[in-house]
Amino acid sequence: MIQPYPSQLLEKAVSEFSKLPGIGRKTALRLVLHLLRREESEVDSFASAMSTLRHEVHYCSVCHNLSDTDVCPICADRRRDRSLVCVVENIQDVMAIENTQQYHGLYHVLGGIISPMDGIGPSDIEIDSLVSRVEEGGIEEVILALSSTMEGDTTNFYIFRKLMHTGVKISVIARGISVGNEIEYTDEVTLGRSIINRTPMEGS
Repeated sequence: MIQPYPSQLLEKAVSEFSKLPGIGRKTALRLVLHLLRREESEVDSFASAMSTLRHEVHYCSVCHNLSDTDVCPICADRRRDRSLVCVVENIQDVMAIENTQQYHGLYHVLGGIISPMDGIGPSDIEIDSLVSRVEEGGIEEVILALSSTMEGDTTNFYIFRKLMHTGVKISVIARGISVGNEIEYTDEVTLGRSIINRTPMEGS
């Protein structure tokens, strides 16, 4: 039997925290009680940061990375190699690759991968915008840096077929990453080497 909360406000806060991924009601209760023990100014700052995040953070109009402005700092950096575009599944993958300090081109964040089991098709992710970027010219190589899973490989092949007519070089990261592993959880050395030792898509 679930014990009643001593406060309806507490129960409401716990319910909201438990909506976060990986947070059950027990963990949510601990987090809420922790906030209650903090100074009011700290809690106000936390709440303000979350509200500002939701209302003011944008998706880059070029690569779909998170940004405080219309164009993210990576796309705006003229020192980056603009002839290279690395295609990744999500923002965490951008952060993981940047941490390797081995890649100096641009990115394209798909926002997911093709997964029929989850109801995610090509039109649900940013593939058409990638094709448009390549068709505009200036890009010489597209690096497919998706996870070594069935869904990742399916997405790689779909993108390869969609870009074949452009004549751009298409490569995939080397399989130093174990099959089934996700990019964001791969160590920086292995990930960096997989970018450097990428292979042409046609031969993979």
